[in-house]
Amino acid sequence: MPLNKKSIAFIGGGTMAEAMIRGLLEQHVVAASRISVTGPRRERRADLAKRFGVRGLASNAEAARGADVVVLSVKPQVLASVMRDLAGKLSDDQLVLSIVAGATLRSLRHGLAHRAIVRSMPNTPAQVGMGVSVWTATPEVTAEQREIARIVLGAFGEVLHAEEEQDVDRATALSGTGPAYVFLLMEALVDAGVHLGFSRRVSEELVLRTVEGSAAFARASGRHLAELRNQVTSPGGTSAAALYELEKGALRTVLSRAVYAAYVRTRELGANAESTLPPDEA
Repeated sequence: MPLNKKSIAFIGGGTMAEAMIRGLLEQHVVAASRISVTGPRRERRADLAKRFGVRGLASNAEAARGADVVVLSVKPQVLASVMRDLAGKLSDDQLVLSIVAGATLRSLRHGLAHRAIVRSMPNTPAQVGMGVSVWTATPEVTAEQREIARIVLGAFGEVLHAEEEQDVDRATALSGTGPAYVFLLMEALVDAGVHLGFSRRVSEELVLRTVEGSAAFARASGRHLAELRNQVTSPGGTSAAALYELEKGALRTVLSRAVYAAYVRTRELGANAESTLPPDEA
């Protein structure tokens, strides 16, 4: 276990925290006995404790006390309350790892009265070990803590370091929110298959296999996506007819607008959090 002597506290026991806990344990990164998780619902804490062997605690401050890594895995709406619980109670050598959408390093630093902070945005495929996380850190995060962050995030997928914090906002819009775009596209394809006459079960299987296989093929080939698309598009063929309708419907433009809307909303969340900071902190 690379983090055998380290302890991790998850402040918030939602879907992403569960995915991270599962990944850490399956990859033998840290022992279950050294993981604690909090949450407002006793039933949820008990369920996580039973399934994973971790400690379920009601108090955020108690969970964070003495933990080497404190993972903020709550909804943006409750972050302010959580930071009030922890402000002034973290020691300088503790690493805070935030996966809260839109929460900037400045707002976290001020709200927690703490400086060693990593901000990251993983995505939901982390639940099956195929996530991707973009992260950045404050200057006070040591080389050892950066390696710890990389190991923790790497337990459930690919990890990309960003020198600029704005890249985390961009990743939130593209990869963090990305599964929603893909699921909607898949849902639409399944519905189209049902419209053609397939049962929903058969249509779902065809779409799932097609998307999964296409992604694997694209990664393995190393070719430009446009080249792969052209490879399966014969003049006057079925793909050409289908792509004509997609282009006529401005699919590219709609997707681009969707990603940009997610990016704007991410920036708004960060701006809202920073609007409460004193002038010398903002």
